[in-house]
Amino acid sequence: MNLDAPGRASVGAISLRRYLLAGILVPVAVFLLINTVLLYRGALEAANTAYDRTLLASAKTLAELLEASGSGDAVRLKATVAYSALEAFEADNRSRIFYKVTGFQGETVLGFDDLPAWRGKLPVKGIYAALVDFYDDRYLGDDVRVAVLLQPVAGPGGFGMASIQVAETLELRQTLARQILLDTLWHQAVLIAVIALVVIVVVQRATRPVRALSARLTARPESDLTPIDAPDAPRELRPLIDATNHVMLRLQHLLEHQKRFVRDASHQLRTPLAVLKTQVQSALRGDIEPREALVEINETVDRATQLANQMLALAKVEQLRQQADLQPTDMAVIVRAVALDLAPLIADKGLDFDIETVTAIVNAHEWMLGELCRNLLHNAIKNSCTGGTLTVRIVTDARYLALTVSDSSPGISAELATRLFQPFSAGNVRHGSGLGLAICREITAALGGSISLDNRVQQGQPGRVAGLDATVRLPLLQIRVQNNA
Repeated sequence: MNLDAPGRASVGAISLRRYLLAGILVPVAVFLLINTVLLYRGALEAANTAYDRTLLASAKTLAELLEASGSGDAVRLKATVAYSALEAFEADNRSRIFYKVTGFQGETVLGFDDLPAWRGKLPVKGIYAALVDFYDDRYLGDDVRVAVLLQPVAGPGGFGMASIQVAETLELRQTLARQILLDTLWHQAVLIAVIALVVIVVVQRATRPVRALSARLTARPESDLTPIDAPDAPRELRPLIDATNHVMLRLQHLLEHQKRFVRDASHQLRTPLAVLKTQVQSALRGDIEPREALVEINETVDRATQLANQMLALAKVEQLRQQADLQPTDMAVIVRAVALDLAPLIADKGLDFDIETVTAIVNAHEWMLGELCRNLLHNAIKNSCTGGTLTVRIVTDARYLALTVSDSSPGISAELATRLFQPFSAGNVRHGSGLGLAICREITAALGGSISLDNRVQQGQPGRVAGLDATVRLPLLQIRVQNNA
């Protein structure tokens, strides 16, 4: 059992802590970034509103110092304003204010003559009770915010509409906006740091059972495949623990099967090898005739070969059990092919052979079905009396197929019928290794079926055994497909 040491991560593995940090902090950071931009725009708009009010106040101050002189068409706008009158509206030396007063005829009455004229129009519904418009412009290479106020001016001889423009550079507004942005970013950074710290602490505590479980598994001996007992594990870990226990049970089963195979092989092969050595030594000493010695040696080699082949077949069944490459296979085709292969043995014993099959599709490995049929037929041929009968029949119902091999043997006892399915439990130790029916049982179990041995009673003569029926029941494939539909 190969378990990685704690803290050792494979290449490309993702840390749960990093995954949670990224999964939580990235969306939070994106949200806070969007919130910061919106907050900055809102603060900048609020700052513009506040400073626009100051520009309007400056424009109104200038409007209060205007008067109309003359009469009729000769009415002119008159103003005498010192720049010092506007010093009260300058917040500090980081911004500069420019102004321009335009008369009734579009002439410059006061202020900076090169200040760009207003080309816009008054808003339909403004927030101030005045004819005022605010807009952005450039003057002397700087960005400025301009407030234009249309002010009616009346005198003794007539009246007219004056235009008052007050422009302010944006240094103070930009400084305030940057300060708001920095303060916001600082608070957002602190918030992200707090969230990251909370996530790290929570993840550390949440993954403590995982680290404890990993340490317990690492401390186990390599041969310890007992199920994990972790009653205090969180519910989220239960599926992983159950799956791990299932894998351990499978590994334990495979290891036990491997140990049993090695033990049985060493025990069962030792006997024919010892017999073979004795026969060879006897032939070398001249105790028996050479031809007789060769016949005995050939029989011993045949039994050892059969034993080795059947032990390998038993091991292959276990190997195929772990694989998922089962294919739809017609049992009738397999049975007829095996019967054709064994036809010489049937003819040699003079058996009256009969086969009746119907199409029966099962989900299985073709080798498994072939080995199953071969062992059943071979046992039936071997145990049938010379000139007897041998019948193979396949019938189906709604869910299962039943393969029955009926021979003409004397039958077996109930105790022997159960024991024959155990490995190396042969009815006649001189004519078999005792693995054929054990292989059949393993194959049927792997395919979800069953196998049984039953004495067949002579018709009309109760109590008289006419032969032995070996019956295999396997689930049909089409039933499984309908259940999954």
